[in-house]
Amino acid sequence: MPDLNHSTVTEFILTGFPGLHPEYRGLVSAILFLIYVLTLVGNVTILFLFATNHSLHKPMYYIILNLSTCDILFSTTTLPKIISKYWFDSGTISFTACFVQMYFVHYLGTVNSFILFLMALDRYVAICHPLRYPIILKNSTILILSITAWVLSQPSNLMITIRAYPLPYCASNIINHCYCDHIGITILACTDRAPYGFPAFFFAMFSLLGPLAFIMFSYCSIILAVLKISNINGREKILSTCSTQLIIISLYYIPRCFVYLASNVGIQFSADMRIVIIMLYSLLPPMINPLIYCLRAKDMRECLWKQFDRHIIQQKTQVSSIN
Repeated sequence: MPDLNHSTVTEFILTGFPGLHPEYRGLVSAILFLIYVLTLVGNVTILFLFATNHSLHKPMYYIILNLSTCDILFSTTTLPKIISKYWFDSGTISFTACFVQMYFVHYLGTVNSFILFLMALDRYVAICHPLRYPIILKNSTILILSITAWVLSQPSNLMITIRAYPLPYCASNIINHCYCDHIGITILACTDRAPYGFPAFFFAMFSLLGPLAFIMFSYCSIILAVLKISNINGREKILSTCSTQLIIISLYYIPRCFVYLASNVGIQFSADMRIVIIMLYSLLPPMINPLIYCLRAKDMRECLWKQFDRHIIQQKTQVSSIN
């Protein structure tokens, strides 16, 4: 039974990138701030286009809407604190705030994984069962599945957070990371973390590998279906519609699987290298995803150009009225 007393630990200290030379802290904070701004601008643009263009009210874009919302929330959960560490030398985070951040980090990561599952489901039905697509995946169906993803992701992550909170933290309060996560916190507990670490690892693998298994199945089925098409232009068109999602899914899963696999086969990373890889797969996809949507998704691209044209026309009208 863990001691409910937190002992002397009332706050944690985030190290960020442990080996970073002080003279580069300003540059790193500027880069992180730029990533945060680009992430917000890009994903808010997606939300704006969806809200102002009825033509985007389709199942695929409802899924993208969920992904953009998740990306905004995840970046807002993780980036401001680490930016303030390097900008204002404020790396401390209160005991409770650290656990709140840990919950949202894992919760939003789980939601993200399930949303990517929905993206793969959408493409699988659209390509392998095109005649049944309007029946199977209606807007209402995607809405229900999306709400389910957000709701079902809560209990497991809330449980591991609640179980970790009362552990006795009586030694170091230094977390070698840019944000609070389950491993970074629980290794500081003055008790055996195995009973707490295993359930967290199990839920992490379930939320990562479960959707990934279906994603691999769906795209294997899609490839087989495409190979049966004799029309080369038809093949290229279908592959083009899938390439956007494959890029997004690859950015999310490949680095994660690499880190998990490397840690289990004995490949060792320096603390800085591990944190850099984790930050890359945590922060780059939310920043890059909107760019991929707007460049690759035809409907989204057309809506974006319409907004630019409308803005230019309004400016010309204002100039003409002034003259």
